[in-house]
Amino acid sequence: MTDLDARTLRNGFGEFMTGVTIITTKDAEGIPRGLTANSFSSLSLDPPLLMFALGRDSTTFDAFDAGNGFVVHMLADEQRDLAVRFSAKGIDRFDGVAWSEGHESLPVIDGSLATFECSPDHVYDGGDHLILVGRIERCTVGDRTRPALGYFRGSYVTAPSV
Repeated sequence: MTDLDARTLRNGFGEFMTGVTIITTKDAEGIPRGLTANSFSSLSLDPPLLMFALGRDSTTFDAFDAGNGFVVHMLADEQRDLAVRFSAKGIDRFDGVAWSEGHESLPVIDGSLATFECSPDHVYDGGDHLILVGRIERCTVGDRTRPALGYFRGSYVTAPSV
């Protein structure tokens, strides 16, 4: 790290409220893998692209690095338990979770506010993260009256519906 204090930097980043996503893929053996992430951003409408940052120390790193594509799920507030589950270590994160196969047989979790099924487009070095850019192949939008799940100052928060 540079001269910046890691805790101060983390606290500074925490002042930016984000949405909460679960990002899923399949590993080289075809086993569903996923993680909770707030490092997501839309990137381009034409072509349709999005991006997220994946920590190099993530237990799912190899699965995403395999280049099989991925699905971004924007979570509703009532999916808070899923966010916690997909951030836990040492468990089968898909155990008991309702999902189906989407584009290229990627795992799509039921009930999200929106899903973006992506083919791999680019991967960039991002220091202690990789920046994965996905080409959106399919987008599904659910019930827009449900409140979204947010993340602010290290805690989950409810983002109001409009």
